[in-house]
Amino acid sequence: MFTGIIEAVGEIAAITPKSGDISLYIRTGQLDLTDVALGDSIATNGVCLTVVELPGDGYRADVSRESLALTTIEQWRVGQRVNLEKALLPTTRLGGHIVSGHVDGVGEVVSRQPDARSERFAIRAPQALAKYIAHKGSITVDGTSLTVNKVEGCTFELNIVPHTLAQTIMASYQAGSLVNLEVDVLARYLERLLQGDAAAASDGITESFLTEHGFNK
Repeated sequence: MFTGIIEAVGEIAAITPKSGDISLYIRTGQLDLTDVALGDSIATNGVCLTVVELPGDGYRADVSRESLALTTIEQWRVGQRVNLEKALLPTTRLGGHIVSGHVDGVGEVVSRQPDARSERFAIRAPQALAKYIAHKGSITVDGTSLTVNKVEGCTFELNIVPHTLAQTIMASYQAGSLVNLEVDVLARYLERLLQGDAAAASDGITESFLTEHGFNK
């Protein structure tokens, strides 16, 4: 588990194809690896990766076909900068929100414009994720815990302050940039609880389901 508070920005040092999937070598820059052991997890642009080797200036991780299909990793290139966060400890201050490191889908930056000293981004999420994104709710973008300022259909807006721009890769975002999205895990559990015993057979919450259970008046 993670908090969505980025600890350092690293760099993709090598991408090695291996029998259909890949191995990544990430240089970690200012990230302290003294307490990291083989098998530990590091969120890399929001993707929970397992450390399989510690060369000294970074770590290696294997990436499955599942992760390649559901994240932006297939678009990563050597030299690309990535957000990094080590897995949280019981004593960690939860400055962001609860983040699993399991990416739900890939979004696209629609626009970027200045807003005083901040930058305002509009990001389009996959349609299947839109129902989990709420005004003033939390969302994880490339591993960064952020607050949603506005939602219209599948598009949501973020107001990014200078500190976040300086400490993450968000300063490099432009219209067309692809980003990893993880919705608030509490929204997913709430949906499942609302379905009750019908969850095993249901295709999801529908208008008829809400009406049947008294949510639509």
